[in-house]
Amino acid sequence: MVTVVDTTKDLRPRHPEKAHRPDQPIARKPAWIRVKAPGSPVYVETQKIVRDNKLVTVCEEASCPNIGECWSKKHSTFMIMGETCTRACAFCNVATGKPNPLDADEPENVAIAVEKLGLSHVVVTSVDRDDLDDGGAEHFARTIRAIRARSPRTTIEVLTPDFLRKDGALEVVVAAKPDVFNHNLETVPGNYLKVRPGARYFHSVRLLQRVKELDPEIFTKSGIMVGLGEERDEVLQLMDDLRSADVDFITIGQYLQPTRKHHPVMGFVTPDEFKSYETVAYTKGFLMVSASPLTRSSHHAGEDFERLRAARAAKRGG
Repeated sequence: MVTVVDTTKDLRPRHPEKAHRPDQPIARKPAWIRVKAPGSPVYVETQKIVRDNKLVTVCEEASCPNIGECWSKKHSTFMIMGETCTRACAFCNVATGKPNPLDADEPENVAIAVEKLGLSHVVVTSVDRDDLDDGGAEHFARTIRAIRARSPRTTIEVLTPDFLRKDGALEVVVAAKPDVFNHNLETVPGNYLKVRPGARYFHSVRLLQRVKELDPEIFTKSGIMVGLGEERDEVLQLMDDLRSADVDFITIGQYLQPTRKHHPVMGFVTPDEFKSYETVAYTKGFLMVSASPLTRSSHHAGEDFERLRAARAAKRGG
């Protein structure tokens, strides 16, 4: 039986900074947005490994609609540095507030979980930690090194914050040599004031460009959501901005409103429109494009990494 996972219940205590905002109507999802409810035996096993190692996953914290599919394949995106973010983006379901101190054991605990799950590819992300001098860069680097020590064949993808006003932070993460460096633009620049007010669009583009300058062999990746009121031409210009930064991989997915206090869905993009975005992105020179209603940054990350690596090899003639 196929059901829709309900992620729209009101979670006001989770988002005190949004409590003063007027309720936004929750649009009815179209027929093409359907996911299976979680609960398979492998899903439960993955959940137990996460719980036993006291880990946080973006799958749960961000109410990802693909959690049933991914955890049933023992795929999980680990969210380090706690579950409380220092920012309050209008689209995001991660809790906002004053974070706890970093857990010194977390890098090793993540590495243990990766080993137990037998992951060939792992994605490590985090909340924004504007309270830390380096934005958590060294904690990312320690996690990468811990995973390498226990699972040397596992490829590592990081999905980092923007390290805004954290001089030298990016260099620390790049020096740890993740295989993929992902940082999401999230939306077009015209939406930043409403959707991502704590970030700066061109800083994020420059961050991705700087990764390539520091280490051209690291794959770079960025993702956006559509359905936030953007125009098609704005999305195409964003693609050009990413290509000017030599970004290899773009993901495009449908924004789904977590609660009535979050930014409303301004429109549902059809599968045909997503296919059109994919076609255009490939013509602009991206090595990999993932564009569909349920595309998320880490969805199918392992399979996509293999395709990304093959695309680069083909481009280089071997």
